[in-house]
Amino acid sequence: MINNDAVNRLVLKGTTTIGLVCKDGVILASDTRVTMGFYVAHKHGKKIYKIDDHLAMTISGTVADAQRTVDVLTANAQLYKLEKSRPMPVSSAARFIANLLFSARYAPLVTQVLIGGVDDTGSHVFSLDPLGSLTEEKCVATGSGSPIAYGVLEDRYKEEVSVKELLPVIVKAVGSAMKRDAASGDSFNVTIIDETGYRELTEGEKKQFLAN
Repeated sequence: MINNDAVNRLVLKGTTTIGLVCKDGVILASDTRVTMGFYVAHKHGKKIYKIDDHLAMTISGTVADAQRTVDVLTANAQLYKLEKSRPMPVSSAARFIANLLFSARYAPLVTQVLIGGVDDTGSHVFSLDPLGSLTEEKCVATGSGSPIAYGVLEDRYKEEVSVKELLPVIVKAVGSAMKRDAASGDSFNVTIIDETGYRELTEGEKKQFLAN
């Protein structure tokens, strides 16, 4: 039998990842601290991955399991594009990973991911747990820093608002989590996906948002 509490403890012991749906795109953010219990294993870990020009995912949990989901989705998104001559829809990418996680439920891939992107149907963010449960969200945070991030997001997030207006909100949310959650910290990354494609904030842009 799977101990769901044990799975949740493994996923929630570190990291802060956030996904927001905007009227003109999607924003994903994460801290960069990688922990092993109370040990900081890496200060600049990558937790947001580009899958395609219109699609990205965040990872938390066991690094090897999380990176496997990234590799499998990236390969299948490219195969889908070659076969169908169009990008993989965001919902299809999320359902694919949900099926992957559910198929491994007896030896779970201990990872919680957010999949976000823009396609013909609009902007979407999906949240998936280690057993493949799938929910579409407008505003979502995962990891041990998520309760702190939600304190900012619940107060400031509004639907049908532009990427430009929500960037300061997501930076403040991940910054607050880094200050108050010991397993989140060091630095952060922010990715924007809109009609122009995938873009990561530069170090200068991140510093400017933190200064405001």
